Amino acid sequence: MTTQDTQIQTPDLVFPTNFVWGAATSAYQIEGAVAEDGRGVSIWDTFVRQPGRVVNGENADVAIDHYHRYRDDVRLMGELGLGAYRFSVSWPRIQPDGGGAVNTRGLDFYDRLVDELLAHGVDPWVTLYHWDLPQALQDAGGWPSRETSKRFADYAAIVHAALGDRVRNVSTVNEPWCAAFLGYASGEHAPGLRDPAQAVQAAHNLLLAHGLATQAIRAQRADTRIGGCVNLYAISAQSGSEADLDAARRIDGLQNRFFLDALLKGAYPADVLVDLGRFAGFVQDGDMEIISTPLDMLLINYYSRFTVSGTPGGAASAAAAPTDSGSPWVGSEHVSFVEGGRPVTAMGWEIDDAGLLEILHRLAADYPRIPLVISENGAAFDDVVGADGVVHDRDRLDYIEAHLRTCHAAIEAGVPLEGYFAWSLMDNFEWAWGYGKRFGLVHVDYETQTRVPKESALWYAGTIRRGGLSGPAE
Repeated sequence: MTTQDTQIQTPDLVFPTNFVWGAATSAYQIEGAVAEDGRGVSIWDTFVRQPGRVVNGENADVAIDHYHRYRDDVRLMGELGLGAYRFSVSWPRIQPDGGGAVNTRGLDFYDRLVDELLAHGVDPWVTLYHWDLPQALQDAGGWPSRETSKRFADYAAIVHAALGDRVRNVSTVNEPWCAAFLGYASGEHAPGLRDPAQAVQAAHNLLLAHGLATQAIRAQRADTRIGGCVNLYAISAQSGSEADLDAARRIDGLQNRFFLDALLKGAYPADVLVDLGRFAGFVQDGDMEIISTPLDMLLINYYSRFTVSGTPGGAASAAAAPTDSGSPWVGSEHVSFVEGGRPVTAMGWEIDDAGLLEILHRLAADYPRIPLVISENGAAFDDVVGADGVVHDRDRLDYIEAHLRTCHAAIEAGVPLEGYFAWSLMDNFEWAWGYGKRFGLVHVDYETQTRVPKESALWYAGTIRRGGLSGPAE
């Protein structure tokens, strides 16, 4: 692999010297080894074995075998010059039943991974939960049960006690919207339920778990930087009609403001609680104070823009998996998602880097000032290894470059943006889509497990070395 330029040019758009350049993955999507070294069963292990849940009936039993190949993968990160690597810890690897005794063999894997990353100059950023709930906890009620939030805080304390001496940056729950509403309302993600009341309760309990875990970590060390992680979308109404404007308010409320207001303002938006109607009675005394425990940073996952209409019968949600026939939009099921006329990725997601700038400015203007990090941003395209042995993924390169230019513009405007993590480092198991959708900077041959950095990876490596972007925007 060649990642060195013959001459490093001074970039035209220079990022701050302490800007974090990274890439991200998640445990279930890459590790494999689902039945090794004492790992318990997760809800995704159960979900993928149910007929019709995943494209082609695929599963993540092997995934890209990162559990056994992590040393080679970390060496590749070092060669690409990544400053940081965001990865998640598998809860069922640490506590097979979601509580009780620690599985030391599972914890040892992450201990070795952290040491390997540091040895290659890559800063480890740990995500404690990326959707792989232990099945035993789901059997006991799952995220709709408040007890799961308490068990999560215990788990967070265990992981941090083992890794906190070397891990400086921790995020708690990745994309609680997806875990709650795709898992319990539309049923397209594990555990595959369609129960609006459970979905809303799950959303609240995921936020409660975040707050409890934040407090548990702070009780151990005061110097760990802790962040909440939300997936945000720019939202546009299809027209200026009253119905369409109300649809945009509703989707923005459940997708964005429900989580941002709870985390950063300590209260749910009043209009969203009205939209949720009879499902809104889930808050107990003291919950919001726990949820809004002060953060050190906010992690933002951004991919696309939603264009919505209040007229029923439009296209399905851009985030829907092919097996979905329900709605994750509790209280706003009548809202339809329509094409906005922009280019799309292989997922059918519209490409709109301007939407990211809109979100960043909104956060800076409407919420208490807090350091921001783009913790996921990327695109799936139909990649192939060319005859020259290179994956020429110009579409992905252009996508990342456009969003990085947006990041630079936000920083220049005074937005406290401190880092960017590309999603994802490597091709992997893409949840209900199986292996057909490739997001990686690095191509993975799923038969041989061969890793080949794509053109975008080599470009990103050069961007990191230069500390910014060269050349005018096309």
